[in-house]
Amino acid sequence: MAFQLGEDDMQGMSEMNLIPLIDIMLVLMIIFLVTATVLNPSVPLDLPKTSASVQEQPPEVIQISVDKDAGVYWDDASISLEELEKRLIAQSGLETEPTIHLRADKDARYDTVAQILALASKAQLSKIAFVNE
Repeated sequence: MAFQLGEDDMQGMSEMNLIPLIDIMLVLMIIFLVTATVLNPSVPLDLPKTSASVQEQPPEVIQISVDKDAGVYWDDASISLEELEKRLIAQSGLETEPTIHLRADKDARYDTVAQILALASKAQLSKIAFVNE
């Protein structure tokens, strides 16, 4: 008496078992990736050469305005020409020369504008810009 497992018609399996082939391919792929990174550890790149420089702070901007009644303003505060002269001399002592933005009303007297320019020149401030709207 023999033991019999399955059906009586003994047919072979017609499908191929792919699991061992997939395992071998995964192992070969991992080995290839490890050896490829060991053989060539870096990618050669030709990067541009640059030099970084410290950017200076922009110079301070002084807003001087002249209205039609010959009033002189430092930013928004009304000042006299004597006070303006003192402030300009104080600003000329700074290590970076400030820029003066001079605004004059279209009906302002040219004499007042000329006095302001003379005071700036006396204080050795040469960066003056005329601003109009």
